Amino acid sequence: MIIKPIVKGVVARSAHPYGCQQSIKNQIDYVRATSKVLNGPKKVLILGASSGFGLASRIALAFGGANADTIGVSFERGPSEKGVGTAGWYNNIYFRQQAEAKGLIAKNFVGDAFSAQMREQVIDYIKHNFGGKVDLVVYSLATGVRPNPETGELWRSAIKTTGEAVTGPTINIETESMQQMTVETATEQEIYATEKVMGGEDWISWINILEDAKVLAYGCKTVAYSYIGPKATYPIYHKGTLGRAKAHLQASADQLHQQLATMGGAAYVSVCKALVTKASVFIPTFSPYMLALFKVMKARGTHEGCIEQMQRLFSQRLYNDENTVVVDPQRLIRIDDWELDPQTQQEVAALMAQITPENFKEVGDYQGYINDFMQLNGFALAGVDYQADISLGELLALKP
Repeated sequence: MIIKPIVKGVVARSAHPYGCQQSIKNQIDYVRATSKVLNGPKKVLILGASSGFGLASRIALAFGGANADTIGVSFERGPSEKGVGTAGWYNNIYFRQQAEAKGLIAKNFVGDAFSAQMREQVIDYIKHNFGGKVDLVVYSLATGVRPNPETGELWRSAIKTTGEAVTGPTINIETESMQQMTVETATEQEIYATEKVMGGEDWISWINILEDAKVLAYGCKTVAYSYIGPKATYPIYHKGTLGRAKAHLQASADQLHQQLATMGGAAYVSVCKALVTKASVFIPTFSPYMLALFKVMKARGTHEGCIEQMQRLFSQRLYNDENTVVVDPQRLIRIDDWELDPQTQQEVAALMAQITPENFKEVGDYQGYINDFMQLNGFALAGVDYQADISLGELLALKP
């Protein structure tokens, strides 16, 4: 079969296995060629390891100087008669192949990171096959639904405002159009559910279970990822349900920081740059901002993707030759600093004022935005033969 991209709205319905393989190689090549992670962790657990910041974290820590053994937990779908499976499925496989070729451990657990069974499997593996301890836990789960661990009832997040309804433009990737979209005001129940799904409660739960099982090394760090953005995005992000969830995440980091301090450890939230990820394309009215931001930052030579962000995080902020973690007054690690540079934001604001449904492809970096989205799913990568006939049997033989 010849695998072609299929997009519905902002959701990719297909993935190219060998494009995913090329993407892994490209990211590895990048981290090998740039500043190294010094004094980095050696045994890392990554929750949400198959795409975006989680995958980039895994690549940076394994190949960017730390030479870390890694465990990745993710919920992905493999190939079947119904389709080729998800990009994350192949990212897991090709990362493991590359890491094992280097002599590193790269264990993949594919399943529900919220389940007690998954936690038990991970802990058992750490105890018996991973040296008994981890010295870094990366929390990078991106999902819209989380089950209540006591009742099984599902909490569903809602991307809404907490004040007035907001109307603004958003990009429909399927139709290649800019459409007006109204984001309604969230109910108290929707705010609560979004905090439950996207806040820090599950992060705390994971750390508590790992600590109780005595598999956290002395000095263990943990980090989760967040976004704040400029004032232009505040109505939907900072002042919306997402912002409430991120505030909960930050408070959770402070709680975990105090808790881990008793064993020489620490917990942080890293505030990242606006990027195209499987999660960010769902945020209403956010895409036009990214079109303007990408164009300005590329012109200024400061644009970064997930892999560049994560390599900078681990080599300059969380681990470095001075063994100091660089944080702001709120104890946040800020690798969104280049995005929020005042001159950059001034140019972005001027560009956004020019964007219309008729000219957004020319005024903003639409092609860069689309390329990033396609590359998340293994398409639009140089060096890949997208006309190659791929055997389903060949894909079924690949194991994560």
